[in-house]
Amino acid sequence: MIEIELRRGLRTGGPRNGKKPERMSPVSTEASATASTVAIVQRPGFKRKRRPIYVDLALFAGCVAIGVWLIVIGATSGSYRWEWYRIPRYLFEIEDGVFYAGPLLEGLWVTVKISFWSFILMVLLGLTTAVLSLSKSILGRAIARTYVELIRNTPLLIQLFIVYFVFAPILGIDRITAGILCLAAFEGAYAAEIFRAGLAAVPQGQWEAGRCIGLSPYKLYRYVVGPQAAKIILPPLAGQSVSLVKDSAIVSVIAVYELTTQGRDIIAQTLLTFEVWFVVAALYLTLTLSLSTAVAYVERHFRRWHA
Repeated sequence: MIEIELRRGLRTGGPRNGKKPERMSPVSTEASATASTVAIVQRPGFKRKRRPIYVDLALFAGCVAIGVWLIVIGATSGSYRWEWYRIPRYLFEIEDGVFYAGPLLEGLWVTVKISFWSFILMVLLGLTTAVLSLSKSILGRAIARTYVELIRNTPLLIQLFIVYFVFAPILGIDRITAGILCLAAFEGAYAAEIFRAGLAAVPQGQWEAGRCIGLSPYKLYRYVVGPQAAKIILPPLAGQSVSLVKDSAIVSVIAVYELTTQGRDIIAQTLLTFEVWFVVAALYLTLTLSLSTAVAYVERHFRRWHA
């Protein structure tokens, strides 16, 4: 049983010594109400009941069974002929004990490279933009705001076409580099807001304390603001990195042979539409789940180190 004790700082009571109770002003009443606290006391021996794990496992198994049943019913009710036995050759082959990656694994590796370099540039661009938006420079804040609003309010596909057909010939870059730069710029605008919110959430007293002891801006961010803001930034940044991996499929429109492009080519050659797309989706899911698990591991240990 949990006892909740409310301690109100309000001055009330009946007449004392023939005097009327003192009437409080609205300002003092609001201040007293704000200063009131709620104390939650837990009695010794009380334990909150936890749902058995087998209940969660049963619910998960039921959802999976329903999904599989729907897929089987949809496949058997139509005239589509499933040919899963033809899929492994497009993943990998082993000849004379030598492993050869198939088109799907080669496309997955290209997707990983694009996502990795786009993520690095996204973090650098987002952090720089966030610092500019919080600076005292009017020009810096204007540049940061213009970049964020311009990128976030235009479609990614249009940005990709502009980068590839306009800037790529001028700069002399290939299609993969153009895709990486476009993805980094697009995701960096969203990451900038994540970084800005995390830095702004650090109490102002921490900033002032660092400046009072003579820390340079770099050391202020490195030793005072950064560790505190990272706890807030990591969870949404993990979600943004997952979105980056999924958005990388859009570079297939400029003929970058990543996972989605390889899947489309295989479908055009074999007509294995559903089998290929299911495998492509499973590969994307494996990649994003691995990324989410890695970020959760880093976040957990980061909290432990800075507890």
